[in-house]
Amino acid sequence: MRTIIAGFIAGFVSVLIFHQLGFLISNELGLTKAQLYSMRPLPPFGVPTILSAAFWGGLWGMVGAYVVPRLPPTFDGPWGWMLFAGVFVTLVNWFVVLPIKGAPIGGGFRMPGVVVVPLVYAFWGFGMWLIIGLVRRALRWK
Repeated sequence: MRTIIAGFIAGFVSVLIFHQLGFLISNELGLTKAQLYSMRPLPPFGVPTILSAAFWGGLWGMVGAYVVPRLPPTFDGPWGWMLFAGVFVTLVNWFVVLPIKGAPIGGGFRMPGVVVVPLVYAFWGFGMWLIIGLVRRALRWK
């Protein structure tokens, strides 16, 4: 249960910090025009976009907290979290989430999104690794 809680906290907080910072950097480099910390309400309940993203980030953090430690020892650390988010979560987003929302697979695989999204997600994964470590130490969980 501790792993699930720590994973949710790590994923949620990492969206608010690292995911948004990644898109801020890509905006500043002129690669994207992502709306940061958007409070635009999402149907059907009117939840602000950023809170919805953070919630889903928390759910992915729970999955990562279970999966990443079970990877080979080489990937049990920042590389594992970065690969989990940058590859696995990106692929699920491209091939499952976007089609469910009525968008083309992979967002149409247009540049620079094909490069920016996996990099931002990997940065988010790095944030999850940092935050889950902090949560575990703060609560004295292993």
